[in-house]
Amino acid sequence: MLNKAAPGKAVPVILLWFVLIAVLHPFLWLLFSTIKPETELMQYPPTFFPQELTFENYIQVWESIPLLTLVKNTVIFSLGVAVTSVFFDSMAAYAFARIRFRGSRWMFTAILITMMIPFQVIMIPLFVEVYKLGLLDTFWGLILPRAGSAFGIFMMRSFFISLPRELEESGRVDGFNEFMIYWRIMLPLCVPALITLGIFHFMGNWNDLLYPLMLTSSTEMRTLPAGLAMFVGDNTIEYGPTLAAAAISFLPLLILFLFAQKYFVQGVATSGLKG
Repeated sequence: MLNKAAPGKAVPVILLWFVLIAVLHPFLWLLFSTIKPETELMQYPPTFFPQELTFENYIQVWESIPLLTLVKNTVIFSLGVAVTSVFFDSMAAYAFARIRFRGSRWMFTAILITMMIPFQVIMIPLFVEVYKLGLLDTFWGLILPRAGSAFGIFMMRSFFISLPRELEESGRVDGFNEFMIYWRIMLPLCVPALITLGIFHFMGNWNDLLYPLMLTSSTEMRTLPAGLAMFVGDNTIEYGPTLAAAAISFLPLLILFLFAQKYFVQGVATSGLKG
């Protein structure tokens, strides 16, 4: 019986190994390429493992761009947007999911429609607005326009709808108002969804190039993607430093996901897309 069942169990394991290799291959290729000299990167046929080890690419990145300043700006920008957007998204989502008020369905529909509008359509009006407010080339100018998102409201609303009504009714019996119910009862139950949404916001803003490039003008306010773009010229590309900079860029996201993957998976599993 065990011998007959073994082939059936082996097939899914083999398929999983193939999927794992397919997923890890680009990352491993990137990491190995960062420690290859430029001549080896350009040779044909290409090699997967480095024939000669060098850390010159990382040294060139360190010497060519203000790496620590770029990382600091990116962390402040990404973390600031993640925290503020998670807070405001969850409050708006709670209102749409648990509070009945006139026009709520139309307002929620209008918010969802904004998800279909490309950023390129609103980038000029947004730039003018930030300029008129005197927030260009500042962290506030980067964070405030993204202090709320349609996707975050939609995601958190789906989570709040799944919670039983008895929870808020018990809060009202204890004399809680709506904000106290949201803050003391509902929000602690949404920790996995909040962390998941925070990761989405952090990752999206960490990798964003066009938005911070449009709203900043000085090197002191540039983010990491804008700094990495310096290695790509009009006619030439420095492949080694570009790959090394890309590896440095995705490493914090990888560490973040490894520490938060438990909450991330739980949040995605429990945040059903309910209407």
